Formats: sequence, C-alpha cells, structure tokens
Amino acid sequence: MASDRPKQYLEVLGKPVLQHTLERLLAVPDISAIAVALGPLDGYWEELPFDNHPRILRAEGGQERADSVLMGLDHLSKLAAPMDWVLVHDAARLCITQSDILKLMKTLSDDPVGGLLALPVSDTLKRVEAGRVLETTDRRQIWRAQTPQMFRYEALRTALREGLFEGALITDEASAIEWTGLKPRIIEGRPDNIKITRPEDLGLAAFFLEEQMKENAPNLAQGPSV
Repeated sequence: MASDRPKQYLEVLGKPVLQHTLERLLAVPDISAIAVALGPLDGYWEELPFDNHPRILRAEGGQERADSVLMGLDHLSKLAAPMDWVLVHDAARLCITQSDILKLMKTLSDDPVGGLLALPVSDTLKRVEAGRVLETTDRRQIWRAQTPQMFRYEALRTALREGLFEGALITDEASAIEWTGLKPRIIEGRPDNIKITRPEDLGLAAFFLEEQMKENAPNLAQGPSV
C-alpha cells in the first residue's frame, strides 16, 4: 500500500478503513459481539473510538487469516453456543451494506451448512501454463468470494482447527467448511463490497461510500412511518 501504517488504518472520507467497517457491523442489532483480531504489535487500535465498546472484543491475531479467525472464535468461547451463527468479515471491506448482511443472515437462518456472499464472474477466464492458454474455463461455474461468511460457531471452529492441523489449504472460512465435505451456499452480494488491496482502491472505496450515502438519502429524508 506504500504507506507507513497497515491498510486498515488508512483514511477514507476522514475515517480509518477499520472504523468504517466496524460501524457497518455495529449497525446490525442481531450482531451481539465482534471479535477484532489484531497483531500483538498493533499500535493504532487505540486511536479508534472502540477500545471500551461493550460489543467489541480485542483478540490476538495469527500469522495467516485462518489462524486469526480461529483465535477470534476462541476469544468468543464464553459468549457463543455451539449452534450460534458467526459471521467472519474482512476488515478491509469497508463498503459492506447493512442490507447485504441482513440478506445473508435471513437467507441462511435455516440452512444446514451456512454460506457466504459472492459475485458471479463476468470476465472470460483462461487457464494458463508457461504463458500460454491451455483452455477457457466455463465462467458460469465460477464465483468471486466475498465476506461476510456465515457458519455455525462450533462447526467453523472445528473445521479451522482440524484443517490447520492437517495442513489443508484454507484461504477463507468456506474453504475450511468445504474441507470437511460440506457445501456452503452462495448468496449474491453487491459489486461495491470491495476489499482494499491496492492504493487506488482507497479512492474507489470513497466513491462507493458516497454513492451509498446518496442511495440511502431518500429513505432517511422520509422519516419514520406512522
């Protein structure tokens, strides 16, 4: 990111990325607690207005994503029952909307496995070897994974713990569940639920946030129904 601090603390529209993300999650009443996985040498968290927030817990982060998620889940062990739903979200996806979170929660409420937000791929995909195209992949079967990803607490915790122990390739929570033989459900998300990965993404996120504010403005102007 060509920056002096981690990307989750870079500012977009006057707020750090992580602050935007947490405010979006806190706006959902059904989310009772949030475990934020932070590195042991994190020196920026105290600058955010969440250090003593009653719904936010600070958990120690790990070397890889799966390690951090597992440590976050362990931190929730006294609050979560085995069959409780948990959502895992990338700190760098600051444009997540409350409507997408609620759609995910409602759609999966009775699902036997759980699932994730994702987007269908629109580009033509090529499988390549040594700089040459081997074949064109059927894009109708390919989706781009997003977050949140939503699974039962103990099922996800066990899948991550055992998968890491066995050396399984775990790139997200769904892949951990897939490793156990289950098939997560796909819920189509919004294209503006981007993840900050490059410097130019900051400007794109600012644009999306402003567009979302315009989108919500008519609803706010109407006021409460009588």
